[in-house]
Amino acid sequence: MANKIVPIIIGADHLGMPLKDALRDYLKELGYEVTDIGVNSEDPVNYPDVAVELSEQIRDGKFSRGILVCGTGIGMAITANKVPGVRAAVIHDAYSAERARASNDAQVATFGALVIGVSAAKKMLDVWLESEFTVGGKSQPKVDLINALDKKR
Repeated sequence: MANKIVPIIIGADHLGMPLKDALRDYLKELGYEVTDIGVNSEDPVNYPDVAVELSEQIRDGKFSRGILVCGTGIGMAITANKVPGVRAAVIHDAYSAERARASNDAQVATFGALVIGVSAAKKMLDVWLESEFTVGGKSQPKVDLINALDKKR
């Protein structure tokens, strides 16, 4: 994402909070405008509440990219994908980070704080941010099919 002025929204549950905070600070260091929707304490929360709040803002066009962090990243991705118009992907390596954007036009990246470290997450985040979906490219028909599923809801 060459234009770092584009705002990014980030959120986590209590398990993901330390990694969320590290990624938020890293994005700010890189010059991104970041909106942190929490959580900001270690008090247990239900991750679906955070995922829905973030995903609805993506759906409504307030943000074009979002980041969610929980223990594995899986629950956040499942929940985010329930919001029509949102495509979320668990990022666990550089190739999946690149393909999440390039092949699937994923607006939301999810990370698992209990399965990857901060350094690895930063590298994967860099790849995800720099990758772009090619509108009209060979993956467009597949993304169109995914988007059509939202209209059936």
